[in-house]
Amino acid sequence: MAIATLGIVGAGLMGSGIAEVAARSGVTTTVCEVDQRALDAANQRVRRSLDRGRSTGKLSDEQVDEILARIAYTTDIEELAPVDIVVEAIVERLPEKVALFETLDRIARDDAILATNTSSLPIIEIARATRRPEAVVGTHFFNPPPVMKLLELVRSVATSDTTMEGARGFGEQLGKTIIVAQDRGGFIVNLLLIPFLTHAVRVYESGFATKEDIDEGMRLGCGHPMGPLQLLDYIGLDTTLFVCEALYEEYANADYAPPPLLRRMVAAGWLGQKSGRGFYEYPNRR
Repeated sequence: MAIATLGIVGAGLMGSGIAEVAARSGVTTTVCEVDQRALDAANQRVRRSLDRGRSTGKLSDEQVDEILARIAYTTDIEELAPVDIVVEAIVERLPEKVALFETLDRIARDDAILATNTSSLPIIEIARATRRPEAVVGTHFFNPPPVMKLLELVRSVATSDTTMEGARGFGEQLGKTIIVAQDRGGFIVNLLLIPFLTHAVRVYESGFATKEDIDEGMRLGCGHPMGPLQLLDYIGLDTTLFVCEALYEEYANADYAPPPLLRRMVAAGWLGQKSGRGFYEYPNRR
């Protein structure tokens, strides 16, 4: 069955990006946040993105209006009760996600899919907070969702075939390429990516090379679209720290341990592009 209605909890970069992708694909979408300020910011992000599409001729005025009309914004989570699928896109911390899924379990339709956009946390730990763990699945979108083509589906030991089929169909509706990972920390992408990123931080922290040379080396020497320190700024240093901590707790492998410099930068509020400063400075984002 095609997904007709979507609820998103969390209106940050990921939540607003998923909302845009879904609305572009014809899915009626409701975005929920705790306050109107966050919703207004999400609305503006979607509008700016669509305006870029309009300015390049990829979208007409009529298409932009239709997409915007498919997205509603609310601070009342009860409004998500009738949707076909709910995607959680809040902060990457297990206690907050567990508490949210307890609420979603109460309000969502019995046949709704409950999805978490976590990039590293165990799906079963989130699913067990509900009375229907078979309906819970990981839907790991990549930033920015309107551009990145991959959707990593994560199946816990309890996720049913019906839920997986529904989640795959949803991803295909959105035009995503689907890969499927088992419910182990980091899944496929971050399990391989995080050691690369943390090692780059350690190389820079040790004074072995400048940040510019590290990034240039990986761009031009390995054909990466951006260097590892630039990528960390793009992902968000706080998000990376959460992922490192989750992976280190699961595997007890030093490759996943957060470098001291990463911790210090997060403590300083240097979170990357979103805060205006990370390994590089972004004056227009301040």
